[in-house]
Amino acid sequence: MSKKLLLEIVTPDHKVLSQDVDYVGAPGALGEFGVLPSHIPFLSALGIGNLYYKDEGRTHYVFVSGGFAEVTPEKVTILAEAAEKAADIDTERARKAQDRAQQRLARAQEKIDYARAQASLRRSIARMNCRNSGEKAGTC
Repeated sequence: MSKKLLLEIVTPDHKVLSQDVDYVGAPGALGEFGVLPSHIPFLSALGIGNLYYKDEGRTHYVFVSGGFAEVTPEKVTILAEAAEKAADIDTERARKAQDRAQQRLARAQEKIDYARAQASLRRSIARMNCRNSGEKAGTC
């Protein structure tokens, strides 16, 4: 039996996932990183994007937005501001959020409005990409 890595994804509201996996790839604030069992411990801030994990030859996707990752040799803990499994993402809701963000960007008067609208747009696009990736992998 091959060695596994425990992946736990938690938001302020609930636990999204707790599962033994073979590999984790996550969107770090400074770029994507990958983790295999027995990895050296480290902490990383998370960006907006797709976290993916591999288990028994299948790839699964989870949208994450902000937060932190803690890696130990046996476990990856994701403390995310927001996280959704690809299968749980409502693409229509994400598309509407994208439209609203684009409208706010067009009429943003202040830098703070622009920054918020831009972050909202990035989150909605990342959600849709995550859902599409999950569908292509056959995990939705």
